[in-house]
Amino acid sequence: MAALADPTRRAIFELLREGPRPVGELARDLPVSRPAVSQHLRVLKEAGLVSERKNGTRRLYRIEPDAVAALRAYFDEFWSQALDAFKAAAESEERSTE
Repeated sequence: MAALADPTRRAIFELLREGPRPVGELARDLPVSRPAVSQHLRVLKEAGLVSERKNGTRRLYRIEPDAVAALRAYFDEFWSQALDAFKAAAESEERSTE
């Protein structure tokens, strides 16, 4: 999650939802330099959120589906626990006012 804390990395991640893209194409759609995009991609790659593959002379970056599934599972569990706690608090308050 720390890798997605940076707004530029989130923007790159969101651009990659559309499919694999090279650094230059990503940089065209962002207000940062190509070397900066490469650095952000390195962080995302080290976090396991993005992978790369060679396509001729360029590298295509894509979202790593297993990482997205793990993030979703984490947030689903977090949300479920939060809702259960809210429900328990509401029911407790309701019983105390009766």
